[in-house]
Amino acid sequence: MRLLMLGGTEFVGRAVTEAALARGWDVTVFHRGRHAAPDGVRVVHGDRTTAEGLAALTDDGGTWDAVVDTWSGAPRAVRDAARVLAGRAGRFVYVSSASVYRYPGTAGSDESYPLVDGDPDAGQVAYAEDKRGGELAAEEAFGAERTLLVRAGLILGPYENVGRLPWWLGRVARGGPVLAPGPRDAAIQYVDVRDLAEWTLDAVAAGLSGPYNVVCPVGHVTMGELLEACVDVAGGPGAELRWVAPEVVLDAGIAPWEELPVWLPPGELYDTMHDTAVGKALAAGLRCRSVGETVSGTFSWLQSLGGVAPQRPDRPRKGLDPERERAVLGL
Repeated sequence: MRLLMLGGTEFVGRAVTEAALARGWDVTVFHRGRHAAPDGVRVVHGDRTTAEGLAALTDDGGTWDAVVDTWSGAPRAVRDAARVLAGRAGRFVYVSSASVYRYPGTAGSDESYPLVDGDPDAGQVAYAEDKRGGELAAEEAFGAERTLLVRAGLILGPYENVGRLPWWLGRVARGGPVLAPGPRDAAIQYVDVRDLAEWTLDAVAAGLSGPYNVVCPVGHVTMGELLEACVDVAGGPGAELRWVAPEVVLDAGIAPWEELPVWLPPGELYDTMHDTAVGKALAAGLRCRSVGETVSGTFSWLQSLGGVAPQRPDRPRKGLDPERERAVLGL
């Protein structure tokens, strides 16, 4: 297979690129050159947000079986790239997001759930509307039958540059009592970036199209199992999870998801993020590795970087201030 990766040097794009190379695919990476592309790819440099940058793709003269795009900014950037590539690639894969569904979600909802509005010609508006606009832009250029929409939920694993799982690993590595937000047995949904990459390439090879929710099934892992895996892999001196009821965490003014990454208290937002139907993707071959593999793989990657994860400049840093943690724990 001949694959064109738009981006391909960080997190999801890099995982897809490396998985394609491991399959022996011929991979071209189109990017701005800010980060090194994986060894073994053909590189084309250009800024997709400019006509001059996109001209590098047309001047290159390549053709591909599929294009994978992870863009999360202005939908018109997806539109412009897709229009340039519509006659030169067989399929367009847009890594979208479960955020395109209207809020609040309903527990157990699937791909038929109502969507936010999106405009393929828009500049950057807000994450959900931008992703929906990107979906529409891809379908407008390639047609629904040649467009695969990968609606990923929370993504964890190696190369994460958002700071969720890396923060938890760093926290337990410091050791001592760790504020663990309950309920301990609350199910959480995420997808390991490597499983997302493998499923996406399988879907490309199978010629799939349309929307798919791509995240582990409900019951695959709990908040307790995630944090216990972090302690097992990276726990520093005296690392001990101290479970705190969700109402106590909220009464302390601690922000779910941001100060305590991955965690959401019971309620509408929890149902929206951690109770999504994924039967369609499972039927199409989605396989989800164990939480231990996700945690250990991420920790090994962090160690290779000296323990400091990269951070996307357009995303706020995650994590709880140590003094606030101690206050809640009564230390």
